[in-house]
Amino acid sequence: MTGALWTWEDLVPAAIGAADGTPSAPIAGFSIDTRSLQPGEVFVALRDVRDGHDFVLQAFRQGAAAALVSTEYKRVDGDGPLLRVLDTLEGLRSIAAAARRRSDARIVAVTGSVGKTGTKEALRNCLSRLAPTHAAEKSFNNHWGVPLTLARMPAGVRYGVFEIGMNHAGEITPLTALVRPHVAIVTTVEPVHLEFFGTTDKIAEAKAEIFSGLEPGGVAILPRDNQHFDLLARRAHEHGARIVSFGRHENADVRPEVFALDAEGTNVAVDIGGRRIAYRIGAPGAHLAQNSLAVVAALDALDADVEKAVGALSEMRAAKGRGARQEIALGSGPLLLIDESYNANPASMRSALAAMATVPRTRFARRIAVLGDMLELGENSGTLHAALNEPVDAAEVDLVFACGPNMQRLFEALPQARRGAWAPTSDGIVAAVTETVRGGDVVMIKGSLGSRMAPIVEALIAKSDRERVRS
Repeated sequence: MTGALWTWEDLVPAAIGAADGTPSAPIAGFSIDTRSLQPGEVFVALRDVRDGHDFVLQAFRQGAAAALVSTEYKRVDGDGPLLRVLDTLEGLRSIAAAARRRSDARIVAVTGSVGKTGTKEALRNCLSRLAPTHAAEKSFNNHWGVPLTLARMPAGVRYGVFEIGMNHAGEITPLTALVRPHVAIVTTVEPVHLEFFGTTDKIAEAKAEIFSGLEPGGVAILPRDNQHFDLLARRAHEHGARIVSFGRHENADVRPEVFALDAEGTNVAVDIGGRRIAYRIGAPGAHLAQNSLAVVAALDALDADVEKAVGALSEMRAAKGRGARQEIALGSGPLLLIDESYNANPASMRSALAAMATVPRTRFARRIAVLGDMLELGENSGTLHAALNEPVDAAEVDLVFACGPNMQRLFEALPQARRGAWAPTSDGIVAAVTETVRGGDVVMIKGSLGSRMAPIVEALIAKSDRERVRS
């Protein structure tokens, strides 16, 4: 078992469970999905959208070292070692708590209405330049994603970075209690999940739950420009946190002296405690530059080598569905595709439109926005969608394709010359988009995950493939 993430002898009591068999292979990790499970991992049979107990045998066929199952699970032929617990999610949480107890790592937790994943990834890259660092894969920020990420944390890492999300009050409290961060970041507070909260004040209160898990002497990193800064600061003080603020505000602790945006990235220079630190961000967008201030603040709060660490920001690239850029070849020339299909809210829509506007017209002369509904915005949803007319105009978008009942409000607010097509669902505009675009266009596709914008991305790539075959 040398080099194993966990020994069986340590894992069984960590889960507060009972062993039914013993693994013959080292325990290399944990998985909740047989589609991505790797040999040597423990399969965790969660009861979520589907009951993971239905896939235990499949997990063993794919090389699982063991399976975490309910005490009620009946063994079948082909099953390997089982770790039986009363409830598999609680068993995973117990393992996560044990992983945190055994670790001496300095821990950062990130929450916020937008920018959580990008900030987490930036911190992962920066800290990895300095020492072994562990962070969540993808956006594992919910009731099972956070404990899964903790359970996967090797005992010897120096740093850990955890993303914590929510869409209801009370969700962050148990997660931050597991993570027990030394540094907690709130990227921003925006009108996201308004359907469940009603006001942004209540969203700020929910985000402030992250401070309840701070270790003694912990640091809260807060957006000084945000209208809810004072509320966040009060809640952080209540939990004994030292506050470090970031933003353009004259009283911010980390302030930008230079924000030079271009189509490929941003040159930034910040003042932090009278010290000037300059760096390059390798992905475009003012929102990434803004969040980089929080990254610098966190590095400093960890007593890390900030100058060395921020060099990693030049290697940043936007992820699939989160601003990834791809040039695709059409018969009429290259088209720049910006894939923002993973999620959307009013703040991220404004940022994405502004980022598209940095693409010079000298190469991509026409700007096309393909926009789907922003979900979970509550009774003000229509108004918030119609208000996107302003950032669309500021970005000098030439043509807008829209889908969804709420995005219809934006479409109707646009001048006739900017209206491409609207349909109730994304399926209804695929043909119009693919038939309209041509070489020399920059096309940005964005909407909430439930709006299903990713198929439009795939349709444009498929159009390129077809035209390349014909040529």
